[in-house]
Amino acid sequence: MTKNKIIVGLSGGVDSSVAAMLLKEKGYEVEALFMKNWNNQTEDGKCLWEDDVEDAIQVCDKLNIEINTIDLSEDYWEKVFKNFLTEYKNGRTPNPDILCNKEIKFKAFLEYAESLGAEKIATGHYACKNMNGDSIQLLKSIDNNKDQSYFLCCLNQNQLNKTLFPIGDLHKQDVRKLAKKAKLITHDKKDSTGVCFIGEQPFRDFLSSFIKPERGLIKTVDGESIGEHEGIFFYTLGQRQGLGIGGIKNATDAPWYVVRKNIDDNELIVAQDHDHPLLHSKNLTVLDINWISEKIPILPFKCKSKCRYRQSDQNCVIERNKNGHFVVKFELSQRAITPGQYIVFYKKNVCLGGGIIDSVY
Repeated sequence: MTKNKIIVGLSGGVDSSVAAMLLKEKGYEVEALFMKNWNNQTEDGKCLWEDDVEDAIQVCDKLNIEINTIDLSEDYWEKVFKNFLTEYKNGRTPNPDILCNKEIKFKAFLEYAESLGAEKIATGHYACKNMNGDSIQLLKSIDNNKDQSYFLCCLNQNQLNKTLFPIGDLHKQDVRKLAKKAKLITHDKKDSTGVCFIGEQPFRDFLSSFIKPERGLIKTVDGESIGEHEGIFFYTLGQRQGLGIGGIKNATDAPWYVVRKNIDDNELIVAQDHDHPLLHSKNLTVLDINWISEKIPILPFKCKSKCRYRQSDQNCVIERNKNGHFVVKFELSQRAITPGQYIVFYKKNVCLGGGIIDSVY
């Protein structure tokens, strides 16, 4: 007897391929859905998704499952990419992958899958779930190096309830072994990195095609002009590469780092110190936090957090200020906290939720 219908978001990569295979092996009625989220063409006239959809079709042929396709590029443009551009114009550094999960992969995709008769969807994310009373918890993957709970911090209870993570309790090397054993074409396919809609082109070239860069001064923390930047939105706090600074009188050969961005004056402030005081802070504000449990904990609330994907979990306390915004106070000083990025909160291996960093002090 066939179990309930599951539609897998098939990206053309090894993780979603194995997710689909495992579900079929468990007896589910499995279909695949390939999402076209970006239709702009590269210089050679190809869409970035063309090779991926071919791989997805071959995987489905091998697994003998039906594949559907849906063009979500308009949704992506309106709900993800416009925000991406606005944040960069404002001198902030956004994380479109988290917004894509919230608005596209676990909303538009889920809604379309339900219209096709699916009871649940599944993805190739490295994450797990757990029932805790009447609430569903989002857990870290057992593969700490591949855990993607950070990128799922904006999901809600309904989205988690209707989603399966078939490879969440596997290590990446084991996923590849399963794919190779099943002779899936994706078994040795390189993992995708970076922002999905940029592809292999240089980030500056891509961004410049949507936002006109405005050159401005590069200054030291003492106010001395030592060069020009190519557009303030190209740079992020703590950045070392690509500053084009050298041969400065009375300066050492030590590398320069971006320590502040003066948006109003279009000035980039730099210093020759990896751990300059301007790069360090112990507090930040978040205008709103998505609590996955949909319940705000009693404040002040002690937990752990990370301000970027690869950061180790940091001890912190969450409070509210007089404006009703959330304030996060760290036990230890943090380097290069970047407005526009997400801070994500944890209790042991449970992802509690997250929100966009608004200010740092």
